[in-house]
Amino acid sequence: MKMFRARLTLIFIALIGASVLMAGLFMAQMLQQSYIDSLKTNMERELRIILATMDWSHRGSEPELMKEFSERAARLKQFADARVTYIRGDGKVLADSDSNPAEMENHLHREEIEAAASSGKVGYAKRYSSTIGQNMLYVAIPVQIGDKTEGYLRLAMSLAEVEQSIRKVWYVLLGGLLAVFLLAGLISYRVAYGITRPIELITSVAQQITDMNYKYRVRLNKKDEIGQLGHAINRMADSLQLQMNRILEDENRLKSVLENMISGVMMIDREGKIVLLNRSAEDILGFSAQELLGKKFDQAKQQFEFTQLIQECIDVREHMRDEMIFYYPSERILEINLSPISDSSQEWTGLLIVLHDITAVRRLERMRSEFVANVSHELKTPIAAVKGFAETLLAGALNDKETARSFLQIIFDESERLNRLIGDILELSKIESKRIPLQFSPVHLETFVGHCVNVMRTEAAKKSIELDMQVPEDIYMEADEDRLRQILINLLSNGINYTPEGGKVKVKVEQLLGGTSEAADDKVRFTIADTGIGIPKKDLPRIFERFYRVDKARSRSSGGTGLGLSIVKHLVELHKGTIRVESEVGVGTKFEIDMPMIH
Repeated sequence: MKMFRARLTLIFIALIGASVLMAGLFMAQMLQQSYIDSLKTNMERELRIILATMDWSHRGSEPELMKEFSERAARLKQFADARVTYIRGDGKVLADSDSNPAEMENHLHREEIEAAASSGKVGYAKRYSSTIGQNMLYVAIPVQIGDKTEGYLRLAMSLAEVEQSIRKVWYVLLGGLLAVFLLAGLISYRVAYGITRPIELITSVAQQITDMNYKYRVRLNKKDEIGQLGHAINRMADSLQLQMNRILEDENRLKSVLENMISGVMMIDREGKIVLLNRSAEDILGFSAQELLGKKFDQAKQQFEFTQLIQECIDVREHMRDEMIFYYPSERILEINLSPISDSSQEWTGLLIVLHDITAVRRLERMRSEFVANVSHELKTPIAAVKGFAETLLAGALNDKETARSFLQIIFDESERLNRLIGDILELSKIESKRIPLQFSPVHLETFVGHCVNVMRTEAAKKSIELDMQVPEDIYMEADEDRLRQILINLLSNGINYTPEGGKVKVKVEQLLGGTSEAADDKVRFTIADTGIGIPKKDLPRIFERFYRVDKARSRSSGGTGLGLSIVKHLVELHKGTIRVESEVGVGTKFEIDMPMIH
């Protein structure tokens, strides 16, 4: 912008200087012409006066005439302050106030003489006189007697004064021109600054807008075209800022959606490079976005089947769906949806891949299938027993009272088992669907645990199992008393059932203080430990599944339905608690339940 300002200043100076110079030249020329025209008029007037006072009619010898005319010329020069020349009609100089006529050449073809002869009036000429070494103005008029031109009378005046006057004019003109240049420079700079400064501001704001800084505005109070341009720039900046804010909001929303999606999203451009990867996709694929972005999909260390599926979709450019087992970073079942992306002109631009982790879904489907199979199996056994013994009774066993009574007892026991099984299934269904509202109330744990232990003492006594409890006197917690009792009874019953005679089952309650001073962070830990047969390590992850039994024969013989621990787990989770199990075969099992004291 400074270069433009300098050029504009120089242009203004050149224009003003050229205008002043042209005006000076024109003025000097007009002044010189005016001087010369005035001088011509005066010289013509003087010639006519001289001509009127002079007698050309007398005759005499040529020397006499030359002497007479020379005296006159010398006398006239004193009064007219001009060179006076008498010329005969044939061009011979008869007298001259400044030179010897005998030494002068014929003047018939001098410019002023020829002009006077041709026009019969006045002849003018301006030239350098070699005789006196100056620029001279010559004026000549013909001397006519009748119709005949007897000679010519000529006045010559030096132009030195005119030239000196013009020279003074030029000095004044040059001084004035220098002053005008200085003044024009200042004015031109101010004018150029006034023109370029708003443009500079507009350019600066436009550059800031280009750099995506939309806060800057053009501050101009002008109402001309530049002011209108500044206001247009400001309106454009407002519009761009509004649009950019909307774009950023949309981008943040989209980014938030992508980052918080459970499904993994990956995008591949037309060159096969990975250009987008959300957080879920990083977790699913086991690689960070920094490791994969910019790489080609076939160089991203992915499973061969997955890479092959992407290549196939790129080749056919149609939507594809498949399920695939991924073994890294952990074994999972993924549903893969591949969709080609096209722009507005329907030109293929890339590929969008959505990854769904359906491991849990497939596990639930398997569990549902196993649940149906287990329910069918669990129901089939007592029903088969009831049917078999009923058929035996109908076949004639009723006549034998002892046998009939034994069979009827078995039928009753199996029907009780069926009733417990159906009741547990319904109970578990309600708990899992969260259709049972919990009624929280303060529970004094020492009294509560004591009642639960007393309920199980009769059953424990049958196997000479010792029941022990360690509960502080002053511990209270908020819980659904009935559901909490169901948890403890189930765990105590399991401990008694799977502990050999003479064993021990222990209940311990302790308070766990939270990290802050607020009581809401405190927890209660229930520990139920036995000295039973224990659980193999391979079965520990599955003991809370429905109908899962470690020792199926013994579990059925003890009257268990296989749903107790599953019910316990769901009830603990309803209380926002956690349950863990530790066990060693032949040593015993320990269940730990942590629940918040206040809900």
